[in-house]
Amino acid sequence: MFNLRNDYCTICHPKILDALNNHRHLNYVGYGLDSESKLAQDLIKTEIGSHNADVHFLVGGTITNKVLIHHALKSYEAVICCDSGHINVHETGAIEQTSHKVLTCPHHYGKIKASDIREVVRTHTDEHMVKPKMVYISNSTEYGTIYRKEELEEISKVCKELSLYLYLDGARLACGLMSRDSYLTLKDIANLVDAFYIGGTKNGLMLGEALVIINDDLKNEFRYTIKQLGGMYSKGFVNGIQFKTLFTDNLFYEIGLYQNSLAYKLSSELEKMGVEFEMTCQTNQLFPIFNNQVIDELSKFVMFEYWSKGLEKSTIRFVTHYMLTHDDINQLISKIREVLNSH
Repeated sequence: MFNLRNDYCTICHPKILDALNNHRHLNYVGYGLDSESKLAQDLIKTEIGSHNADVHFLVGGTITNKVLIHHALKSYEAVICCDSGHINVHETGAIEQTSHKVLTCPHHYGKIKASDIREVVRTHTDEHMVKPKMVYISNSTEYGTIYRKEELEEISKVCKELSLYLYLDGARLACGLMSRDSYLTLKDIANLVDAFYIGGTKNGLMLGEALVIINDDLKNEFRYTIKQLGGMYSKGFVNGIQFKTLFTDNLFYEIGLYQNSLAYKLSSELEKMGVEFEMTCQTNQLFPIFNNQVIDELSKFVMFEYWSKGLEKSTIRFVTHYMLTHDDINQLISKIREVLNSH
């Protein structure tokens, strides 16, 4: 059975596992105050070109989003995102649970436009409504699409003009940056946003995200908010070891590039078979459209998620990951071809 349901379906990348094993005989202080975390923080600061940034390691994406947004906003302030945004759809109301409304606008293949932001702000006029104060985006998006540099620059400009914080969810940031359509760098992102996180869970780590805070206004007493909301990991050195390894010898980029390459290969071969897609594949997520009978046959040998169901045809999601091989993809392509030929 091929597992293309997500990119966090195995324990961790072999180099990460080796690093953890090599440190098993050592002991550290807790809560991210250890030497490994300090080394990892310094590596990230160097990579983004900002030694004034604050870097905090948390265990997962939802708690990272919740902690940052709650810390940044007053109780009557709200965060803007597109309707497909992770904080709106897949976090069980975590943001609202801390009293912050999520204001949505229609997505454009997973992305938000500067004009959408202006419209949301325009329609929230006074103290009888929540006050928009932050814009949330993700790169790559929930649709596997990416923000081009000029798009991010335009959104950043509007946020500054309207006095909004700009926060980027980077759960799949490595794949976003290593997209064949991307010219963005971590330094670009650090120059354009107020805060962002570098995803590890979906890029080879056992667990963990690195939250990077650029804006000085958001840094004060941040660890209090982490602790209060349950985001402080006692064995913080585990994340320190992992992120130190991830940002050594370009492993962060290597994993993202590899995951994308598998998706491009699968997408290209499916296109040759006449398979249609919900959107063009830009990263390690692809959304093919199949006849429902074909999907039933596919489910016998490959794991995936339904994206949207129709009466005759449906869209499913394949996600490629670092533990798949090119041979796995070749075998999968052959089996899909057999199914399509039989229908």
